[in-house]
Amino acid sequence: MSAASAGVAGHHPQAGSGRDGPGGWQGGWRHGVGYGALGLPLAFVALPLYVVLPEHYAREFGVPLATLGLLLLGTRLADALADPWIGGVVDRLFRVSASRVLVVAAVAALVLAAGLRALFFPPPLAGTPLLAWCAAALGVTCIAYSVLSVIHQAWGARLGGDEGQRARVVAWREGFGLAGVMVAAVLPSLAGLDVATAAVAAALAVAVALLWRAPRGVAPASAEFAFDPALPWRVGAFRRLLAVYLVNGIASAVPATLVLFFVRDRLQAQAWEPLFLATYFAAGALSLPLWVRLVARWGLARAWLAGMALAVAAFAWAAVLGPGDVVAYTAICVASGIALGADLALPGALLAGVIQRAGHGTRLEGAYFGWWTFATKLNLALAAGLALPLLAAFGYSPGARDPQALQALAVAYCLLPCVLKIAAAALLQLCWIRKDTR
Repeated sequence: MSAASAGVAGHHPQAGSGRDGPGGWQGGWRHGVGYGALGLPLAFVALPLYVVLPEHYAREFGVPLATLGLLLLGTRLADALADPWIGGVVDRLFRVSASRVLVVAAVAALVLAAGLRALFFPPPLAGTPLLAWCAAALGVTCIAYSVLSVIHQAWGARLGGDEGQRARVVAWREGFGLAGVMVAAVLPSLAGLDVATAAVAAALAVAVALLWRAPRGVAPASAEFAFDPALPWRVGAFRRLLAVYLVNGIASAVPATLVLFFVRDRLQAQAWEPLFLATYFAAGALSLPLWVRLVARWGLARAWLAGMALAVAAFAWAAVLGPGDVVAYTAICVASGIALGADLALPGALLAGVIQRAGHGTRLEGAYFGWWTFATKLNLALAAGLALPLLAAFGYSPGARDPQALQALAVAYCLLPCVLKIAAAALLQLCWIRKDTR
């Protein structure tokens, strides 16, 4: 975004005191932890849910990749369609009181913890009954996850502020999220999924308790909006930003779906999985202050564009790696992890600005973030539903050592995401930055 856009955003009301709780955002550790902490268990859940689950069901239960990909595609698409409706419900709850929102968050946290447990510890089933259990448990878990995610993102957007403040708010949320991912990357391999799912339940309880004391945005104005899930689509800036977010998200979702296959079969370095994942997400977490500083110098959109360029420059090299290239892949994890920080902190801050400038602040954050969450899940569904069956069609299966199959895996994991990331960068330049500076 340009400096002019930041100026427009600055004319909107800043966060003030809520109608039934702590005052607005003042920065510092207390407010940052209070708001951001829920990002930790949500990200903790996301790693097993979107990265570990396909590999777990393929190896542990022998579910064919093509069947698994179609199941994940169907379940995640059905779940994603509920997100705009969830956003409307969240907006209504915020109009009643933040306390009502928190009660719903507590219930969703309980359902999420129970659903995750059921998903990874199914009863002794096989064939169609196992697939039905997986689909049902995944559906319940994802709906609860969506409710908490939309609440958390809408809560942060309601805090308002200029570009710098919005980037800091999102950075707290995503910083805790990256911490959660790092724990999720290490804990299951060290202590097992049994301990990991119990840790998720405990982290959710603590995070929801902290959210009760988190800063709250300004109370909604007297004007009410009837629930209209299509309303965000009438805002041109939202459509343009979502297009960039969708293409960029697919570029990130494909390697997230395939990373364990790549590490275990292409690199043959399964013992190093915790190191790779922890290095990647630690680099992302440590880079967040850097991206917040770059926002002050370049603006949100140009900083995001720089992150996309870094991602392509780093990740393309993974295509030439082979068995035992642990050091080289670790270096790629560091560089692409730094780029990850931009993907996490900046798009959500851009969306918060779109909501403010459209005059929908403190009224329709849930509707916007419902569609935003829908787009996130659509990315993940398409990645699983397309990449896994395509790999199976090219002869790849878990444990494969055939050179042609491994080459197909490398192309899908490395080069396809780079092409998509370049397309996203072009869209950001043409449909957002150029329009914003005219």
